Amino acid sequence: MDATLKFCGAAGTVTGSCYLVRTAGHKFLIDCGMFQGTKTIRQLNYNAFPFDPAEIDFVLLTHAHIDHSGLLPKLVKHGFTGQVYMTEPTKDLLGAMLPDSGHIQEMDVMHLNRRNARRGKPLIEPMYTRADAEACQQFFTAVDYEEWINIEGIRVKYWNAGHILGSSSIELEIPSDDPNEANLRMLWSGDLGPNHKLFHPDPDAASDFDYVICESTYGGRTRSVVTSEEKRKILLDEIQLALQNNGILLIPAFAVERTQELLADILILQGSGQLHNVPIFLDSPLAIKATEVFKKHANALEDVAEHLDDLNASHIRFTQSVEESKAINRVKSGAIIMAGSGMCDAGRIRHHIKNNMWRTNATLLLVGFQAEGSLGRLLLNGARKVRIQGEEIQIRGKVRQIETYSGHADENELLDWIRDRKPIRHGLYLCHGEQRASEALKKALVEDGVPEQLITIPSIDDEVRLSRKGKPEYFANVTHRLKREDLTGWDSHNEFAELKIDLAAAFADLADDKARRALARRIKRALKEG
Repeated sequence: MDATLKFCGAAGTVTGSCYLVRTAGHKFLIDCGMFQGTKTIRQLNYNAFPFDPAEIDFVLLTHAHIDHSGLLPKLVKHGFTGQVYMTEPTKDLLGAMLPDSGHIQEMDVMHLNRRNARRGKPLIEPMYTRADAEACQQFFTAVDYEEWINIEGIRVKYWNAGHILGSSSIELEIPSDDPNEANLRMLWSGDLGPNHKLFHPDPDAASDFDYVICESTYGGRTRSVVTSEEKRKILLDEIQLALQNNGILLIPAFAVERTQELLADILILQGSGQLHNVPIFLDSPLAIKATEVFKKHANALEDVAEHLDDLNASHIRFTQSVEESKAINRVKSGAIIMAGSGMCDAGRIRHHIKNNMWRTNATLLLVGFQAEGSLGRLLLNGARKVRIQGEEIQIRGKVRQIETYSGHADENELLDWIRDRKPIRHGLYLCHGEQRASEALKKALVEDGVPEQLITIPSIDDEVRLSRKGKPEYFANVTHRLKREDLTGWDSHNEFAELKIDLAAAFADLADDKARRALARRIKRALKEG
């Protein structure tokens, strides 16, 4: 039996994971994630899906991260009534994560509508609400690892991907109409964790597939292999550097897994006497809830009991309410503030950046991947002025990054994982990566002996017919919502924001009002001529 595969997200970019599979009798999705990054990319979240949600029979979910699950409430809101299959830990995590995401949508739209009302612009609606996020969970069904399930004739098996609690690679067998022909075998990697990660076994799956769809987030990048002790030493050095001279440390951390791992290591450092008992503020209601899910599923994690017990330490200040979060503003030095989101694009970390990073004693420590166009990437790339909630902020603090806490496999680990999936007979698709990362991984795979004609780097909305009998065939005249170049680098919104900051600085630097008026006239003439 042939099938068609449409790359509805995470193709040419890291976020928005969503793949539409059509067979003779079914339409289903693997993942339904939210886009993150530039405003151009994020706009896809508000646009119509490139399919009719009411026609989708079911969804297979790899894991709970919002870039893989965040549009499930929208899918249900617009007509989907099938089941969403996921592991039990993923289901529990989404019980906290999706309502939190809905709340963020509501708050962001409320603030935007205040500005729109003052500017005479039309008001907008959130893509979904907390109530929508709670309602969609009635369609969630939990499955076990490494057990075949039959979904309307399609065989599915979930494998531990080692990325976060409950994360999976998904194996599919689509039956053939011909009893003499083997089933079409496919595998989605999901997000793959690095080897020897705290809490999880190394990623695993079967071998011998017709088609494999593999993430490529860290293509072209390798990390040194470090022990747990060495990793904690790297973290200790960064903390001590940030806190010297009455410093304050901000850590934007993903609420699920990264926060728990960092907290565990900080508390181990304090318990061993290597780090004094500096106050730690966990300013993330979602991370607090996620920690409880970790405790519930402790028996599914490796080497975890002592670490989860440590998370109850009395000197961690758990801040739930907005008022408690704002109270942290009184802390000017000698503390660690952890808050979401990990790319600084939403959540309470933006407030803490705004409140602290204009000071020279502040340090922002990035501990995860920063997508193109995200505030975290802008700061990492050296931006000294940014706009947060409409206000210009001068960045005088230090921006640092460590990659030892990455939840993604690096290039060498991706190569190992792909080798273990061989033979791959007809197609290997490299997704969930920026273009240069996917191209770097392709180059490494070819050097490793994988035939170049087997490897494809798809673009968003590409559609391909998959068969066991011949080469995969791309559909012609497919409508693409974005061009490949729209997925890389800054977009016009980033450029315009930088222009406004530069103009304000240029006007402020001029000697007098006459010079400022002259500059304004030159800009107006340029606009008319352009």
